[in-house]
Amino acid sequence: MAFWGKKKNKDIDPETRENKKKPGLFRRLWQKVRNIDWKDPVTRWKALFVGLIGSIVIFGGGYGVLSFTNSPTFCANCHEMAPEVTTFTASAHSEITCVQCHIKPGFVNMMTHKVISLKEVYHHVMGIPEQIVQTEHEAVSDENCLQCHSKNRLVTASKDLIVNHKGHIEEGVPCISCHSGVAHAKIAARGINTEEVRGHWTNEVAQQMMEQKYLAPNMGTCIDCHDKVNNGEKPWKDVAYLVPPNPEHLEEAAKEEEKSTTSEVKHDATTEEEAAEAVIAHDEKTQAIILEAVGKQQKDVKLSMACETCHQRVKVPQNHRVANWGGDHGGTALQELDTCVDCHQDSKWIRDIPKEDLMSLLKMAEVKEEDKEHKYTANINVVREQSRINKFCSTCHGERPESHVESDVWLTAHADKAQTPEMKAECFVCHDRDEPKADSTDVKAPTDVYCQYCHRTGFKDDVKK
Repeated sequence: MAFWGKKKNKDIDPETRENKKKPGLFRRLWQKVRNIDWKDPVTRWKALFVGLIGSIVIFGGGYGVLSFTNSPTFCANCHEMAPEVTTFTASAHSEITCVQCHIKPGFVNMMTHKVISLKEVYHHVMGIPEQIVQTEHEAVSDENCLQCHSKNRLVTASKDLIVNHKGHIEEGVPCISCHSGVAHAKIAARGINTEEVRGHWTNEVAQQMMEQKYLAPNMGTCIDCHDKVNNGEKPWKDVAYLVPPNPEHLEEAAKEEEKSTTSEVKHDATTEEEAAEAVIAHDEKTQAIILEAVGKQQKDVKLSMACETCHQRVKVPQNHRVANWGGDHGGTALQELDTCVDCHQDSKWIRDIPKEDLMSLLKMAEVKEEDKEHKYTANINVVREQSRINKFCSTCHGERPESHVESDVWLTAHADKAQTPEMKAECFVCHDRDEPKADSTDVKAPTDVYCQYCHRTGFKDDVKK
């Protein structure tokens, strides 16, 4: 029965019944604090001094850690951040820190972001990350922009664009709707910050990729947004309209599209017809917007598409303000095509940015550097091709020029306009000489009127072989 008896506590002295076990660290510290004579002025000054030094160490060290983790230098330590850091360094925002754009102002927002970002440190140390994952919470807030920029600006710094910034902000349009490329040249939307090419990102590469067309607001962005507003939409309410999708989302979408394509049983002709209809619908919409912008087509809209609505300096050039410019500008286009396409090019009217390949862009940059001294020389074939592939040109070239007057008059009078090969070449800008072949890969002429329809026996100056 003694086996089941109570064990004696060896830490208790049987004579004094006091606990002989040594007190723990915290208990000893507490006993020392209790035994301090706080009435002694010297003791109180010592405590104040120790507390002051401790506060400096704790808060100073914490501030130092925060400052270091807020700096671009800290971000540059991660290989997965190479494209973002190098483009930022080459941008006009290189004099500020990353967090001034990417974290909303306020201590709470700062600390919350630091806690959330611990997972990024873990991923970097463990070697997990392949891509920077962006979410809707990482879209730059207007609060960040307004720390430096005034919303009362009505004209851009170049004094060209007339933009009511305050009106846009009060309407709820985020700054990044137009200025998403100001720091990183839209490298995510362009698809050139993938894992495969991260090792190629250097300061020199970043300088080459920071093209003005990606830094400044794309006119297509303004046009697309205004068009949607005129149709009763508010596209900026959708985060996907502002922030490009993550690479893994693009891969998932591509896989889903591939599955749906293989699962659908459709006739090839039907698919081709649908694709052709989609292209035609897109071209018609682009042409309708262009006609509205140049003042040839007006409708009851909330936001005007006319160039003068937003552009202060880029109005109709002086040499355009002559009688019958629409019918007589061919000679100017031939001599100054490179100047014409500064305004009249499709890429400036489209919001979507096509996907690019970094290595191909670098090779093209080398070619451009070699050909930098080469200037445009008048070439009617180049003009002809541009007039057909460029929706801005083909929009008007598909219409009957005023110089062609009435059909019955023009049929008997146009010979004088096509007496020499050079004069005929200008005709071929809009017209094909021979009947277009159905299976031809050539760019279709803007009009379906071709010379062979009437000149079936050829022209008088044709050289017979």
